[in-house]
Amino acid sequence: MALEWFRRERSVISPEQKKSTTDALWIKCESCSEIVFKQELEKQHLVCPKCSFHFAMEGSAYIAMLADEGSWQETDSTLRSLDPLSFKDSKKYADRVTASIRSTGKNDAITIGSCAVGGFPAVLGVMEFSFMGGSVGSVVGEKIARAVDHAIAADRALILISRSGGMRMQEGMVSLMQMAKTSVKLTQLGEAGLPYISILTNPTTGGTTASFSMLGDVIFAEPGALIGFAGPRVIKQTIGQDLPPGFQRSEFLLEKGFLDRIVHRSDLKPTVVQALRVFMHSKVHA
Repeated sequence: MALEWFRRERSVISPEQKKSTTDALWIKCESCSEIVFKQELEKQHLVCPKCSFHFAMEGSAYIAMLADEGSWQETDSTLRSLDPLSFKDSKKYADRVTASIRSTGKNDAITIGSCAVGGFPAVLGVMEFSFMGGSVGSVVGEKIARAVDHAIAADRALILISRSGGMRMQEGMVSLMQMAKTSVKLTQLGEAGLPYISILTNPTTGGTTASFSMLGDVIFAEPGALIGFAGPRVIKQTIGQDLPPGFQRSEFLLEKGFLDRIVHRSDLKPTVVQALRVFMHSKVHA
């Protein structure tokens, strides 16, 4: 009996459970292959402490990083896409939208709201790549249009953070029309004398790049972000030439004059505030 008292029950942990526990604590950097402690990575705004690789970050994290504490108010969160073409490939478009809503907790691929950024009044929009690859359909276009209207009515700057695979082809021409719609609305914002700050993250591609993402009064990008219209393979097949390495990365675009600055994520808010100070110096909140 005495020996039984000293025995300890040992739970058997399967290899799958061990892997799950490890995955919850550590992550492998996609760039330098270093194993990074997740908690440390989160403290660094999901930037690798070894090589400064910028991991994908959710829209809510950008909002928390940019918006002054207690100032964020989301708008138009209930808008949902319809199915104008009754589109179906391997799955109904309506079912894809419903599945994305369930998995992300968002009604579409952009979150819009008002806030203060460094004391300056702003309308902030952040694209949600987890919602159908951040694709732009009727709801994204409408929410950006409403964001511009709100900015003009409230005398605020507009800040949009892009992360998108392009236009949502399941909506056909309705999707492509959003390129023109958002461009016209941004022209109205400029005519009202209000600034538009565009921030490009990885990836910003397709019709998103060809419309509102590249129309900012200032255009910032995160390091190493993939930015372009068509993919490298399509371009190579079209022009029949080899392309320079990294030609669709933010560093190459900065060199060619398409961007104003590449901004490390930890410097993003101070850089945006600096830009707002130039454009909105008379509108800072007391």
